[in-house]
Amino acid sequence: MDLISYMQQTGKAAREAAARLAAADTGAKNAALLAIAEALAAERASLLAANAEDMSRGHERGLDAALLDRLELTAPRIDAMLEGLEQVAGLPDPIGQIDDLRYMPSGIRVGRMRVPLGVIGIIYESRPNVTIDAASLCLKSGNATILRGGSEALASNQAIGRCIARGLAEAGLPEAAIQVLDTPDRAAVGELVRMPEYVDVIVPRGGKGLIERISSEATVPVIKHLDGNCHVYIAAEADLDMAQSITLNAKTQRYGTCNTLETLLVDSAVAAEVLPGLAAALVTAGVELRGCEQTRELVEAAVPAEESDWYEEYLGPVLAVRVVSGLEEAIHHINRYGSKHTDAIVTRDHAAAMRFLREVDSSSVMVNASTRFADGFEYGLGAEIGISTDKLHARGPVGLEGLTSRKYVVLGEGQTRQ
Repeated sequence: MDLISYMQQTGKAAREAAARLAAADTGAKNAALLAIAEALAAERASLLAANAEDMSRGHERGLDAALLDRLELTAPRIDAMLEGLEQVAGLPDPIGQIDDLRYMPSGIRVGRMRVPLGVIGIIYESRPNVTIDAASLCLKSGNATILRGGSEALASNQAIGRCIARGLAEAGLPEAAIQVLDTPDRAAVGELVRMPEYVDVIVPRGGKGLIERISSEATVPVIKHLDGNCHVYIAAEADLDMAQSITLNAKTQRYGTCNTLETLLVDSAVAAEVLPGLAAALVTAGVELRGCEQTRELVEAAVPAEESDWYEEYLGPVLAVRVVSGLEEAIHHINRYGSKHTDAIVTRDHAAAMRFLREVDSSSVMVNASTRFADGFEYGLGAEIGISTDKLHARGPVGLEGLTSRKYVVLGEGQTRQ
């Protein structure tokens, strides 16, 4: 079958499955989620073997360390996938929920009901666990989904896809409700994002280049974020021990994620006290520091930062560091150079914290916490389908509610309009 016919057939099957899935009750969806978890647990060895194939090819292709880290499946990561499925199964089902039901002067009652979006196309790179995160959230929210992972993870995703198909079949739901594309052909992405008759929304997860391409080519609405240039601002009133702990965690806990710290801002009032020790800890951890002139006066190991560094998502052991004059300059810097993803302040000043929360224009804004918490699992969403830095429909980690729409419903007793 040629690629266009394959994609059309996939889309048609997804549209038909979406109608059945929208009518499925919560019990059937939860049964499928738990059956998928059982299948994954039973096939743990085959999942690791398939991933080993992908990792071997990745090394041969010269993939960088950050990409290989995202690609690798380990026993703890499989455990996290199983836990995510169980957690999503335990979440309330949003479909059919009616909110804001109220009487109007005419006697009718007006409310808004949550309904599935329909068919969701998800395009992502490297991380096989995204296959489960996306599948579980789409399934629970009553949406059919077409999953197109990166070619570097093809064997892993196909192995996971077989477990998903088994779980759906055991629960009596259509296998086409969750389809993992079996072609590495990049042209499949171009077809998927231009099938509005079959696909209702596209969610891309990957590098900036991928998301820019999809956003420019798609004729289907896109929920996206381009990059994660995340900041921590150590304010003048910060607990400096807390500031060091948060900064080290935000930067070094894992390098290749979109919620990793990329730019550190330090108030000039405490820079001389906190920066030398903090910089030494970062350098010991293997982090290269690129600093402004004031930073380099305090940190011998820092190399000069270029203007481009303030915009950069490194996804690796590099950190830009800038000394700022106060809260206003910190907010201005974040709103100018940031990517509207996740930004944090470390402070004991409540008024400063509240101003930071109000004025920083990002999808997640934090006080005295690591940016690494910007995650659907950590937010109690069970998992996430992505993190949106858009302002329409969904913003921040996109969980179940972000994969639904709301329609108006009217309940009457024979009323007619006068």
